[in-house]
Amino acid sequence: MTTQDPIYKTDALIAENIDAYLEAHQHKTMLRFITCGSVDDGKSTLIGRLLYDSKMIFEDQLATLEADSKRVGTQGGEIDFALLVDGLAAEREQGITIDVAYRFFATEKRKFIVADTPGHEQYTRNMVTGASTADLAVILIDARKGILTQTRRHSYLTHLLGIRHIVLAVNKMDLVDYDQATFDQIVEDYRAFATSIGISDFTAIPISGYKGDNITGGSDNTPWYQGTALLPHLEQVEVDTTSDLDQPFRLPVQWVNRPNLDFRGFAGPVVSGSVRPGDKVRVLPSGKTSTIDRIVHLDGDRDQASAGESVTVTLADEIDCSRGQVIVAAQAPLEVADQFESTLVWMDEVPLLPGRAYWLKIGAQTVSATVHEPKYEVNVNTQEHLAAKALDLNAIGVANVTTDREIPFAPYAENKDLGGFILIDKITNHTVAAGMINFALRRAQNIHWQATDISREHHALTKNQKPATLWLTGLSGSGKSTIANVVEKKLARMNRHTFLLDGDNVRHGLNKDLGFTEADRVENIRRVGEVAKLMTDAGLIVITAFISPFRSERDMVRGMMQPGEFIEVFVDTPLEVAEERDVKGLYAKARTGQLKNFTGIDSPYESPENPELRIDTTAMTPEEAADLIIARLIP
Repeated sequence: MTTQDPIYKTDALIAENIDAYLEAHQHKTMLRFITCGSVDDGKSTLIGRLLYDSKMIFEDQLATLEADSKRVGTQGGEIDFALLVDGLAAEREQGITIDVAYRFFATEKRKFIVADTPGHEQYTRNMVTGASTADLAVILIDARKGILTQTRRHSYLTHLLGIRHIVLAVNKMDLVDYDQATFDQIVEDYRAFATSIGISDFTAIPISGYKGDNITGGSDNTPWYQGTALLPHLEQVEVDTTSDLDQPFRLPVQWVNRPNLDFRGFAGPVVSGSVRPGDKVRVLPSGKTSTIDRIVHLDGDRDQASAGESVTVTLADEIDCSRGQVIVAAQAPLEVADQFESTLVWMDEVPLLPGRAYWLKIGAQTVSATVHEPKYEVNVNTQEHLAAKALDLNAIGVANVTTDREIPFAPYAENKDLGGFILIDKITNHTVAAGMINFALRRAQNIHWQATDISREHHALTKNQKPATLWLTGLSGSGKSTIANVVEKKLARMNRHTFLLDGDNVRHGLNKDLGFTEADRVENIRRVGEVAKLMTDAGLIVITAFISPFRSERDMVRGMMQPGEFIEVFVDTPLEVAEERDVKGLYAKARTGQLKNFTGIDSPYESPENPELRIDTTAMTPEEAADLIIARLIP
């Protein structure tokens, strides 16, 4: 076969057309958008329709879809487009969306990634996940129902998360006979609500995802609507890509690239601004300065890197820089602080416990953080600021957050990458909240650690002992206080410098304002942990006797101490044995309902998983237990 053969010419033509198509496709802009709204507003059906009309369904997929539609029978034998997106068995059984479903499709003008987000209130956290990377939100409203609570909640969240392009898609117009008055009233109602939460502009489109009206083109059923159909609108929306370029240079380090001893680079995304070799930069939070030496990419060295690109940069000087730190323009550094006012969207069924330590992940950095009692919770229907002691599932509130060390940041309104974070439960590893930093608290800049000349080592040396915290934990009546008292007496005879912090005694003074709710128990242990830390800094051996029912708080106190100075002693007494003792009569009151939130009865006790010592009080006396503890403390 020669190059003149017809078959060869056809193959060459096909290859040429494919190359041309791929080249054109590569340079199309990308729009990420979400569909959201209340339950059964037609989000999945709309996305299925978009995929179908944009020819993004293969023949075998279409055949399967037609068969599934007949089997399910929800659309009278016609194609049920929702089945294209609702992939989970539970979603198909219930006819609802549970998880976030991402789908890619493209037209001649643009590429799209759409996230189908759940409408059920209990899955609001999944909607936040989908919205976090979106440029535009399509908020659907069932024309028969009008604006519902979830419509308001999702609108508030999209605005809160920084989405500025809003499409109000009034769906199921076919079920209200394409009535213009119905559409106009819904738009008027939504405009009043949108204005109250700061949404200044949105595009309203009457559609029918099922029938296809105003999806890819105008509809004869709505001659009174002269606006653009949904897909053409999505194709022409201008996504602002210049704002990040106008900001100073910032690169959060995700990875230290060290393929060999001759190369040490810092890899990560440029989240704002641009940088060139020779630019002066600063590494935060350390504040060390250097100069950009090289900008390395897959295709070789670059003369410049700009927002939206991921690169590896090398520095002219050997300075400390690791994952989680941020490389910034030297003359325009980020703020660095350890206390912030933040907006939180609570995403866990276990409520927020003020004072409990969580992992806070911002960018590539993870630090320990505590959330203070919320300043207020937001009522998404009325925008009222409601008093709140905690935040429950799907609640939105504002609270101060304190981290265990300073971190570089930007307010979320300025930069999502540097101002958005998640909170993670330290025990379950569940993501419990999404957060947005509003600003650093002034006291974070005004309060600094005062250096002193007498060190903690000197304090310990003068007492001729190694400081430690003996943390006795167990049920009420397990014998913690008795054992702690014997331990202190024995240490006193050995001329050791000690102090005993007992649960009941502390509540007469330091913690007299606290009750026995889970939140108050968390704060009780946090305060005691801080006191114990100060006492170990003074060189003392601190002995504590607290129920301390939650692992998170015991781990929090452990994290306050120097390595090896926290000794967890589990006074392991079965509930029935502790209840038989009932020295204070507390179990009897708890059983009759006179005493609420009592550990072991109507409040949980989380046993230590890996304590340094376990004391079985059914097999040894307090004296024997004390000897075992002292042997662990002083080998």
